[in-house]
Amino acid sequence: MKPPSPNSKSPKDSRPVNRGAKARLRAHFLANLGKVMGSDELRQVANNQSEWARRIRELRNEEGYQILTHNDRSELKPGQYLLETPKPLPAFARQISKETRAFVLDRNGFTCQMCGAVAGEVHPYDATRKTRLHLGHIIDKSMGGTDEPANLKAICSVCNEGASNVTLARPDLQKLLVQVRRATAQDQREVLRWLQKKFPA
Repeated sequence: MKPPSPNSKSPKDSRPVNRGAKARLRAHFLANLGKVMGSDELRQVANNQSEWARRIRELRNEEGYQILTHNDRSELKPGQYLLETPKPLPAFARQISKETRAFVLDRNGFTCQMCGAVAGEVHPYDATRKTRLHLGHIIDKSMGGTDEPANLKAICSVCNEGASNVTLARPDLQKLLVQVRRATAQDQREVLRWLQKKFPA
């Protein structure tokens, strides 16, 4: 599909429309759902603006569009982008400061608090994508929850897709120890390595 001209005319009148790079990129992604697009194409859509990649990150992080890259899907190459659904996820970054987001992710060890997936690693329940973390609410905002750090948790994109108004309780210490004891020796050693890395002497 040929990228729209930055000064294309509105169908309702003859006045030129000079949209910003982010608006042009948003429209292009929505018009090309399911199509893998390269950086050259998207740079052209953004009218060769130098910060076109930042505009894409804003579409992801601030507006919630699930624009996938090679960090999310193993079959995508560096510099390739894919939007599969027009429905954005809640754009938590618009309401929550970067400082709060960084604090919550660090507090949760950059680990999904529902499934345990670690940011940047291949997701344990979907080998086609790497783990990307969002912020989720412990008590959902529709149920009166707030954006305070105490009500926020790290949650991966896989869990987030099916987590609307669902709260998963953490296992207590006794149940957690039971599961570790039941695990194979190899898995127990992996748990030990993870704990030693998380809590260095």
